[in-house]
Amino acid sequence: MKESPEAIKVLDIDHLGIVAGIIDEMEMVSEVNKIVGIKERESLSSGQVMKAMILNGLGFLSAPLYLFEEFFVGKATEHLIGEGILPRHLNDDKLGRELDKYYQVGTTKLFTAIALKAAHKFQVEMDSVHLDGSSMYVHGEYEKEPEPINQDNQEAAENKLELESESQPIEIVYGYSRDKRPDLKQFIIDMIVTGDGDIPLYFKVDSGNVDDKSVFVDRLKEFKKQWTFAGICVADSALYTADNLAAMSGLKWITRVPLSIKEAQKKILEIEANEWIDSKIAGYKIASRESEYGNIKQRWLIIESEARKKSSIKQVERLVEKQREKAEAALRQLSRQEFACQPDAEIAISKLSNSWKYHQIKEVSYSEKIEHKTAGRPSKGTQPTQIKYQIKGQIETRAEVIEAENIKAGRFILATNVLDRNELSNQQVLEEYKDQQCDERGFRFLKDPLFFTSSVFVKNPKRVEAIAMIMGLCLLVYNLAQRKLRQELATANSSIRNQVKKLTNKPTMRWVFQMFQSVHLLMINGQKQMSNFTEERQSIVNYLGNSCGKYYLIV
Repeated sequence: MKESPEAIKVLDIDHLGIVAGIIDEMEMVSEVNKIVGIKERESLSSGQVMKAMILNGLGFLSAPLYLFEEFFVGKATEHLIGEGILPRHLNDDKLGRELDKYYQVGTTKLFTAIALKAAHKFQVEMDSVHLDGSSMYVHGEYEKEPEPINQDNQEAAENKLELESESQPIEIVYGYSRDKRPDLKQFIIDMIVTGDGDIPLYFKVDSGNVDDKSVFVDRLKEFKKQWTFAGICVADSALYTADNLAAMSGLKWITRVPLSIKEAQKKILEIEANEWIDSKIAGYKIASRESEYGNIKQRWLIIESEARKKSSIKQVERLVEKQREKAEAALRQLSRQEFACQPDAEIAISKLSNSWKYHQIKEVSYSEKIEHKTAGRPSKGTQPTQIKYQIKGQIETRAEVIEAENIKAGRFILATNVLDRNELSNQQVLEEYKDQQCDERGFRFLKDPLFFTSSVFVKNPKRVEAIAMIMGLCLLVYNLAQRKLRQELATANSSIRNQVKKLTNKPTMRWVFQMFQSVHLLMINGQKQMSNFTEERQSIVNYLGNSCGKYYLIV
C-alpha cells in the first residue's frame, strides 16, 4: 500500500550535515549566544542564524545571502538548524538585524572567541602563525557613515566614549589594488592563520585604503594578547620596516626583507659559491648573514631558488631585448634634433642614456650644422648667423648591471630575530616562510566565484564588515573539517578516492562536498531515513565523528 503524499517528505541535506556537524563540535552556536545574548520569546537565536549563514556560505551553489530564505527551501532546515525553524524564519530582515548585532559586539572579538574555542576543541597547534592581508572588491556606491549628532547630556557623552573605544565603521573606498583592479572600491581583510591545517585564528576587516605596513604590528600584538601566543609570527615584506621592527619587541618573527633596502641590495650579491648550503627542500640553497637593520640584531638568510633563477634570467633577457628596441628608437629621434649649443646636446644625450637600466650610449659624437640668414650659397668670408648641433652615438648594454641581475636572479632574503639556530634552524626559517601560502590559500577560498561573498551586495559598511566575518568563519569551518578528515585518514592509514578515482589521504573538502550531492533526508510518517547514503559516504562521515554522524542518522 502506498503512503499518502502528505506523509512523505524528501529534503536535501547533501554535504550540509558535515558543515553542521563541525559547527556543533566547535560549540559555535552556544558561544555566539553567550556573547551576543538571547532575547525572551526569540525563536531563532543569533547563534542559529550564524550557523544558517555558514551553511548558506558553504553551499557552493552560487546562492548569495540576499537569496538567504530561498536557499533553504527544500532543504532539511529543522534537521540542520533546530526544531521549528523553517525557511521563512530565515528572511533578509532577520539576517540584517543579526548582522547589526554581530557588528555591535565587535566582529574581530566575536571571530576570535569562536576561533579560540574551536582551536582548543580540535587541538590546533600554534607553534607558528602567518599574517597577511588581501583586498576584497565590491561594486556600486558605498557611503561613509554619518557622524553622530552631539548632545549636551550625560548619556550622549557615555555613548561617545563607548563609540570611541570600539573600532569605527570601515570605509569602502579605492586603495592599493593587490589584484590589479584599481577601478573598484575595496575593503581589506587581515588574517592570521596557523600552519596546522591553515586554520584562521584572527580576522580583522579594515578600510580599503589601509596600508599593511601601518597596521601589521598592531594586528600581531592584538593577536598575542588575545591568544597568549609565544610562537613565531611569519609575515611578508610589508612587516619589515625599521619602525615595525622596533615595535615588535617581545615577539619572535620571520619576514621577507624588501630588496629596496641598500643593505639587502649589497648582501644579496656578495655570496661566494662555497657559502651555499643545499636546503632539504629540493631546488633551494641557503647562505646566512648577520644584520642590525633598525638597530635590531637579526639573522638574514639569502635564499636562492633554482627554478625561480632560471625563470628570472629569461625574464631579464626579455627585458634587455625589449629595452634595446625602445632605446634605438629613442636615439634615432634624438639624432634628428638640433641643439643651440654643444652643452645642451651633451645634457640631452646624458639624460637619455641614464634613463635606461640595461643600456647606455657610447661613442658619442657631435656635428655642427651651419645656417645663414640669406638664401642661396653664401659668399666667401660670410659669417654664419647660427650654428646648431646634432648627436650621433651607439647603443651598448650595461654588462655589469645585467651580470648583477643574473647573479641575484631567483634570490630573496628572509630575516628573523631568533638568533639561536638550535631554537630555529636556517632550514626551519625557510620552511616556515614557505608555509605563508596558507594565508594565500585562505584568500583564494574567500574570493572563489562559487562562494557567496564574491559579490557583496549590502550598502551599509557595518553589515559588509559583519558579512566579511561570516566569510572568515566559513573558512574556519571548512579548514577544520578538512584537517580533521586528513588526520583521521592518516591515523587509520586509510584513503578515499579523489576526482580522478585515485586513492588519497589528503582529500580537499570541496571534493568531499561534491561526493555528497544527492543525499536526502526522507520523512515518512514522521520517521527519518537517509536516501542515497552509500557505504563510501558513510565511511567518510565515520571519520568525521559523531557530531557529523548524527545528521546522517548514524548513531
